[in-house]
Amino acid sequence: MAELPTRARAVIVGGGVVGASVAYHLTRLGWGDVLVLEQGRLSSGTTWHAAGLVGPLRASEGGTRLVQYSAQLYAELEAETGLATGYRNVGGVIVARTEDRMVQLRRTAANAAAYDLECELITPERAQELWPVMQVEDLLGAIWLPGDGKVNPSDVTQSLARGARQRGARIVEQVRVTGFTETSTAAGRRITGVRTDLGDVEAEVVVNCAGQWAKALADQVGVTVPLHSAEHFYVVTEAVEGTHPDLPIMRDPDGWTYFKEEVGGLVVGGFEPDAKPWRSPSDLPYPFEFQLLDEDWDHFSVLMDQALLRIPALAETGIRKFYNGPESFTPDNQFVLGEAPGLGGYFVAAGFNSVGIASAGGAG
Repeated sequence: MAELPTRARAVIVGGGVVGASVAYHLTRLGWGDVLVLEQGRLSSGTTWHAAGLVGPLRASEGGTRLVQYSAQLYAELEAETGLATGYRNVGGVIVARTEDRMVQLRRTAANAAAYDLECELITPERAQELWPVMQVEDLLGAIWLPGDGKVNPSDVTQSLARGARQRGARIVEQVRVTGFTETSTAAGRRITGVRTDLGDVEAEVVVNCAGQWAKALADQVGVTVPLHSAEHFYVVTEAVEGTHPDLPIMRDPDGWTYFKEEVGGLVVGGFEPDAKPWRSPSDLPYPFEFQLLDEDWDHFSVLMDQALLRIPALAETGIRKFYNGPESFTPDNQFVLGEAPGLGGYFVAAGFNSVGIASAGGAG
């Protein structure tokens, strides 16, 4: 059984990609006395089943810069730590079926220009040249984003964790945080440590990176973390002719779907218009390591039908694996990031709305 130190300058709760990134960056700032506590194993909650898309262009300049930093970090991390992240800068295509979508893509291209990010409005024919697996007869246009990439979520987590360890951080797995300790000061409430099933640890700073478990943990100290888990679906297909490791990511927002190459086949996923909530944040199972939820083909059918429209070859292609993994979402689709009001030293990095892999480098 792992032994815990009785004190650390910073305790990070959660060993997913965000927790590993926070540890990596704190140690890079010179914080050697950093402790990461993971109730299972590194990346075993939500991180491991993420699709691994890294698309820098976001709705705001701040969000764009954050993901740009992530992409640069993931590309360079192997040289520092010796562990590959699987990052590939493959580019991305976003297609439009309607004039309303074309208006949105033109605005996206304008934002890209304002953020000094490379983006090109292209014809359906050019989109098919870049992504030859799809049919484009119903498309009005598309945009090409050369800066998009993909990464292996578990590999990038391990690489970040190694970087943190190399600078003195300690990572302890199979230990569950059960609560927190705090004190009252003239300036207000202040966090003083964490309680675990292996004993208490004093800390100057606590960072809640517990993903979908973050709300229940924060509730214990009166900190509001508004998130809820929803089931997120994608499949990995058998080999599809025309795919290759550098095939760009393709998004078809009018069909709610995204696609990327995976071992000669395709990842086919999306965000259906009527989401399927999972269990209450106060009722999440433990342990829950490297686990998936039950397949739900009826619910996934709205996405698969749209995928078949875009890629007719899928009608004759087998399915290797169906993934249904819970991910946490916030009411306003914004991250919960920063120090909690009313509790000094207690920070939260959670609620990444299915873009946690792309955002983790910059969020850390």
